[in-house]
Amino acid sequence: MKDLISMIAGLKRPTLLTRAARIGAAHYQRERHLRAALDMATLPRPGEALMMLMELEAELNERRQTRDANYAPARHVGILIALLGEANALRAAQC
Repeated sequence: MKDLISMIAGLKRPTLLTRAARIGAAHYQRERHLRAALDMATLPRPGEALMMLMELEAELNERRQTRDANYAPARHVGILIALLGEANALRAAQC
């Protein structure tokens, strides 16, 4: 799991995206945010959720960089909030 945390820490995104995600992550509620991000009835474990969120975030970032008309900044922030929230929960569980 340390590798996942390192990967998240190494993400380079625009300041506005990261700032919005950090503010949202301070109020992270797993049930609400992760369910919205993954659109699943049963939520996966934190490690599995992080892998799924990393894939979604990479797709959204690709859309952002290519200026895809289907890119949704609000969705990107929502995924980043869930990503940071799950990473924080995983880190807290390891302590």
